[in-house]
Amino acid sequence: MSARETSVKEVHVAVAVIVRDGRVLIARRPDHVHQGGLLEFPGGKVEPGETVQVALVREIAEETGLHVPAGSLEPVIGIRHDYGDKRVFLDVWETSAAEGEARGCEGQPVEWLTREQLRDEDFPAANRPIIRALRLPRQLAITGSENGLEPALAHLQEGLSAARPPLVLLRAPALRPLAYRELAANALPVCEKARAALIVHGGPEVFRAIPGAHGLHLPWLEAAKLSARPVPEDVWLGVSCHDRQEIDHATAIGADYVTLGPVQPTESHPGAPTLGWSVFADLVSEAVLPVFALGGLSPGDLREARQRGGQGIAGIRFWWPQS
Repeated sequence: MSARETSVKEVHVAVAVIVRDGRVLIARRPDHVHQGGLLEFPGGKVEPGETVQVALVREIAEETGLHVPAGSLEPVIGIRHDYGDKRVFLDVWETSAAEGEARGCEGQPVEWLTREQLRDEDFPAANRPIIRALRLPRQLAITGSENGLEPALAHLQEGLSAARPPLVLLRAPALRPLAYRELAANALPVCEKARAALIVHGGPEVFRAIPGAHGLHLPWLEAAKLSARPVPEDVWLGVSCHDRQEIDHATAIGADYVTLGPVQPTESHPGAPTLGWSVFADLVSEAVLPVFALGGLSPGDLREARQRGGQGIAGIRFWWPQS
């Protein structure tokens, strides 16, 4: 560790995502402070001896006049960020149970914004993963393997009707490239009708070949070839990861999220090594982007994934119809 690294202390900051009627409470930083003029989520430093929940209750009351029951707070994401002159750990929690009328008790303007109104450029860089986490669902729906176009589309329609996932990752490893592109072209209007965004799976050429796709999910072997983000900023970019080095690479190429696993044993790969929840939590604690737990999971594991710092779970079984 360098002398600089030992001289810069990490500041533990509690951050509140306060939601009411689908909108998030946002404040504007005073011009004279660090990152002045930018938007921010309410919060502040965790004092010695405080839990993050106690700190949030105190900070929210002091800054906005709102009362938040500590038990209503749920984890969103933890982010470590180095500003050069300052290192911070943003410990982000969400509540929809705030009581009272919000006001800027310290003279700062406050407003309620939709998730779609939260723009990267309006926030400090360290806040940007929070925006990703707020826009992403808690369950990433992955399609099951099908050998033909018609069965795949039929199962897609059935799954969308039953589960209503907002985001669908179209993974069909059994199909050849041309067949996959045909499937994706036909799946797009099906998803749009169900108000679900479709993410395609493969290399950058797959995304370029499918106009209208809402994002690209890179298998690790494809991600490893890249040194920069291969898709526009206004679509999703995900990466399949298995260890810390892969997560770091995904971050470096501008991924919005990663899947990490397998966490538990899977039927498709019996006997394969698994991470387990402890290792998953360790890897997530160093990540600076949302992480979905993947592998052998069901909706009953969602709370565990959240408590371990994950965005949620990704998988097939919780929504894809069984043949």
